Amino acid sequence: MDRNVTILVGTTKGVFLIAPQEGSWSVRGPFCDGWSINHVLGDPVNGTIWAAGGGEWSGAGVWRSTDGGATWTVSRLSTGKFDEWLAADPDFAAHIGRTPAPPAPFTGEIENLWSLGLSGSTLYAGAKPATLFASKDGGETWEKVRSLSDHPSRESWQPGAAGLILHSIVADPGEPKKLWVGISAAGVFATEDGGQSWDRRNRRSNEDGAQDHDHGHGHAGHEVGHCVHNFARSAAAPVGTDLLYQQNHHGVFVSRDGGRSWADVSAGLPSTFGFPIAVHPTDSETAWVLPLNGDMLGRFPPGASAAVWRTRDGGQSWTRQGSGLPQEACYFTVLRQAMATDRCTPAGVYFGTNSGSIFMSADEGDHWEEIARHLPTILSVETLERA
Repeated sequence: MDRNVTILVGTTKGVFLIAPQEGSWSVRGPFCDGWSINHVLGDPVNGTIWAAGGGEWSGAGVWRSTDGGATWTVSRLSTGKFDEWLAADPDFAAHIGRTPAPPAPFTGEIENLWSLGLSGSTLYAGAKPATLFASKDGGETWEKVRSLSDHPSRESWQPGAAGLILHSIVADPGEPKKLWVGISAAGVFATEDGGQSWDRRNRRSNEDGAQDHDHGHGHAGHEVGHCVHNFARSAAAPVGTDLLYQQNHHGVFVSRDGGRSWADVSAGLPSTFGFPIAVHPTDSETAWVLPLNGDMLGRFPPGASAAVWRTRDGGQSWTRQGSGLPQEACYFTVLRQAMATDRCTPAGVYFGTNSGSIFMSADEGDHWEEIARHLPTILSVETLERA
């Protein structure tokens, strides 16, 4: 076990941290006071870990640990019903040894937080309903990115099954002013001026024109499908190339121009439906998806047989990778943020299931092993490796 990596896991019952230990894997947690945590992110430079989540009971906020998970503090963006109870009943609050949180700045505006992204020195958080927040001080204080909230197309944004959520935040480490976000079901938006203005980027490439049709989301004619589930940027693409991979409600798409046009690369996959997508850290043409059987068919692996599918040529062909995964009676779901890679050689690939298992491949998906089980429902998986 030579991987110096910590797996950051967000679940419905807090954060768990999984790391190699004496030839096996250790699991620590749950952290963050039992909050439902939709996304966990780590800073490879200083090791800070952030966890975003919340809900109607707790309110919404971002937890932060600067000591590897030993201690955590929370910055609240909204307060919840629990704080209302504590404020209304001081005797009850005293009895359980709790005090209500002070009023949070966005109470009544957002329900919870779904995603995190780091671009340069700015930390971003995405909310439900779709709102983008930015922090210039490492997550202590937050401001709304009003240019996105006030986008001219805002009134046309329609919610997906989970609501109107900003679930993906993708940065360009070489150009901090560039940022892409994914909103279900409004699509992909991009800024190249640090958030002063935003461009909606949902157009199909010209070669896909004959395949265009309306999928019931109010789009047609060179539109990918506004219900983007997840997308990622290749860090290994040539300088000046913004290569993006997208798992959509209706297929897998690739953009080689920063989202200005998207090509359908779903051919060869057993299904066009899925949630996560992950990109190789050093090979721009390699990516992984985990197809599910469909929107209305149960959202489990096709044939109840689990497999990750890998492309080595930018989506032109796909290879099934199921060795070590359950091949019969498998009905788990893998959610949009629950797949990640590390930067080892060969690259490690990880995913978490709604049945509480973490699977890991040390050879880029050729073989898999279950490294943790019986966790709460897994909502996100990321990796942290110190630079």
